[in-house]
Amino acid sequence: MIPSRRGRFIVLEGGEFSGKSTQSRLLADRLRASGREVVETFEPGDTALGRELRRLLLEFDGPIDRYTEALLMAADRRQHAADVITRAVDSGLDVVCDRYVPSSLVYQGEVREVPLEFIETINEGVPTPDVVILLDVPDDVAVARGGNPSDRIEREGETFHRKVREAYRKLAADRNWVAVDGSRAPDQVAEAVWEAVRDVGDPPS
Repeated sequence: MIPSRRGRFIVLEGGEFSGKSTQSRLLADRLRASGREVVETFEPGDTALGRELRRLLLEFDGPIDRYTEALLMAADRRQHAADVITRAVDSGLDVVCDRYVPSSLVYQGEVREVPLEFIETINEGVPTPDVVILLDVPDDVAVARGGNPSDRIEREGETFHRKVREAYRKLAADRNWVAVDGSRAPDQVAEAVWEAVRDVGDPPS
């Protein structure tokens, strides 16, 4: 049976402790309640190959060249697109993804200073999101929410993560990502995310 339309591809982005995982879950729940079928996914690591790449990216003890890091992220993404995203969207399912190409543009591009053209080239051909929602959290809120760093990137330190948040704001303005104030109560953030999604394609009632 051919679906009546393709599913929507929705990406949630933001720095560490911005609430992406919580808001991805809340959005998926609300889409399902509206009658949509939804696939929840994330990067890096939501495929069999991706789990191995995630281990290298986040648990490897030695130094990783910034271009190598970008390439490993892109390899995870290409497998993710093939195994999960494209199949779901083409089948009429909505996909809610925690991190995607924007993370590479920010972390490896703007912050680690890998040229954005290189990031875009190695990610060429993967599906384009219908909407990217940035959960923007002020520096003091992110610091207050932070706990013990659990992986290599979280251990980069506050200067690094402040640059990440600044880079997200810059690229959101340049690339028409929808910025949502992530410092509010979760239900208020969820409502703002929902309003952004309702404006995309054929919104649920």
